[in-house]
Amino acid sequence: MTGVSPWLALPEGRPTPELTRQLRAAHETFVTRGAPPSRSGVRPVVRESWARSLGSGVDPDGQGPPVDLLDDALAAYRAGHPLAPVLPVIRRLLVEDAEADRMIVAVTDADGRMLWVEGDTRLRRLAENMNFVPGARWSEDVAGTNAPGTALALDHPVQFFGSEHYRRPVQPWSCSAAPVHHPVTGVLLGAIDVTGGDHVASPHVLTLVRATVAAVESELRWLHREQGDERPARTTAAPAREAAPLLEVLGRDRARLTRAEEAVELSLRHSELLLLLAEAAATGEGRSAERLAAECHGGGAAVTVRAELSRLRRLVGPELVGSRPYRLLGPLETDVGTLRRLLDRGAVTAALDRYTGPVLPRSGAPGVAAARRRTAVALRAAVVASRRPELLLRWTALPEARDDAVAWQTLLEVLPAGSPRRPAVAAHLLALRRGPRG
Repeated sequence: MTGVSPWLALPEGRPTPELTRQLRAAHETFVTRGAPPSRSGVRPVVRESWARSLGSGVDPDGQGPPVDLLDDALAAYRAGHPLAPVLPVIRRLLVEDAEADRMIVAVTDADGRMLWVEGDTRLRRLAENMNFVPGARWSEDVAGTNAPGTALALDHPVQFFGSEHYRRPVQPWSCSAAPVHHPVTGVLLGAIDVTGGDHVASPHVLTLVRATVAAVESELRWLHREQGDERPARTTAAPAREAAPLLEVLGRDRARLTRAEEAVELSLRHSELLLLLAEAAATGEGRSAERLAAECHGGGAAVTVRAELSRLRRLVGPELVGSRPYRLLGPLETDVGTLRRLLDRGAVTAALDRYTGPVLPRSGAPGVAAARRRTAVALRAAVVASRRPELLLRWTALPEARDDAVAWQTLLEVLPAGSPRRPAVAAHLLALRRGPRG
């Protein structure tokens, strides 16, 4: 068909079995052999995006895009972003009908970070499995071929259908997106994206997205005039991830504390104490020397803990750890805290990505052991409840899940009948049920 826009994924509004077959075959050839796909059946915009994705090192079967911003950092960044004032326009034109139209509406910044993800509730829950969540970075160089990321990379509206996506976990979805610019300064502010089933790759959806962008840019022009020329809208920088010190305890024998450009590996005792103070701070509490002694030694002398805390304060600075009671005086991020927040949001894949092992596995401190159990139990419950084979396979491969009969049983139930993994899973489950042989 001549005269068809190269930016449209499904000019006829629906896919054909032949198109789907061609795309899957071309994608398989490209990612396994690195051979350029044939021109028939694969649009130039798709071929070129696949090549950029490969060149950026994107794994077609890898983990979901990183979640850059969480909680307060995400809220602060969204509040200061130039697209925040025009969000009502986007909601009125796209989001209000998204549930009925079976669509997700996403708004990103210029770097591809998801700022708002709204629309069909069921689809949003499914999309969380691929980290399509607020705060995640879906730029093309990180997430591969996808409508918002590629629209930003090319600065042009575009849509993708199913297997046109570079990463296989994204291929059940289709999407249409267009970039948004400030109408006066011309600065790229972000993108508006609609994601859903095959129908989202039809021409009228891309037209709808472009019309929404036009309305948003018109509203931005009006706001600019209202504010006066002395207040031109401009993009805001994402908050620095190093703003708060980071304590890493997952899978580490000793914690690592990172501040600015400096990383320090703490002793095991200092690792335990700082983690316990961070756990207390999560509930707005401090700790007495006596309670810390109980959580560290199971009832050891408080004077020993005071001495260790004195050395810890000299190491990390009195501006971080205070006394009477012992407590954190400033923000301290922990990798285990981030994992728990991801679970609270239902981002199970992202949480499992962050889990590099148990909390301080060599520590015998009762308080640390409790934190270790809470984290593992919460993650395990979320993985089992997801009933997703790929997550259960990853969980059961961990040492702490070797004897988890419920997880192995769930995995056996959800594996496809023809999966080559089933015999090994069934054999392991049978061995667990028989128990150790005397």
